[in-house]
Amino acid sequence: MVKLIRSKGVGIYFITQIPGDVPESVLSQLGLKIQHALRGFTAKDKKEISKAVENYPTTEFYNASNLIQNLGIGEAFVTALDEKGIPTPLVHTYLISPESRMDVLSDAEVTELTSSSAMVAKYEQAIDRESAYEMLTNRMEQAAQNPVPNQRTKPVKEEPGMFEQVLQSQAGRTFTNTLMREGAKAILGMFGLGGRRR
Repeated sequence: MVKLIRSKGVGIYFITQIPGDVPESVLSQLGLKIQHALRGFTAKDKKEISKAVENYPTTEFYNASNLIQNLGIGEAFVTALDEKGIPTPLVHTYLISPESRMDVLSDAEVTELTSSSAMVAKYEQAIDRESAYEMLTNRMEQAAQNPVPNQRTKPVKEEPGMFEQVLQSQAGRTFTNTLMREGAKAILGMFGLGGRRR
């Protein structure tokens, strides 16, 4: 028999009297498994026992299917994950009864727990830093007390577009003059005024 070492930890615990209540997809992800005695009175109970034994690592030290039905009060089969995440061999253990109480912690207990915490050095002293809200409020108050005098703003001159830039360029002016001259000739030609007399 191996004595189960007590440890402090946080986790999710699934507790049931029938192992079949926990879905296999969940059961396969559990790191610590503690199985108390199962009694096989019916054929269905015996199937549940066989399934429960199959969910534990195989062992050469125990006849798990027989021993699981003969575990006494405070006895259990236990397997856990080691430091490398490998399941430990199945072990027949005596469990230590819980050392706890359903009550509010006293002031002395709270002080003892908090003083031994590694977080005390970082979080014990309250620091009231200036918040963004306070910074913005101060700026608004300063702006209200010291108004900025109105300054004449020069009208923003719009930059010419690409078409206007082309027309204002030397090539654009030459093209425009040529177009106007040829257009005038064409109009005068329509009225018979543009041709030379022979």
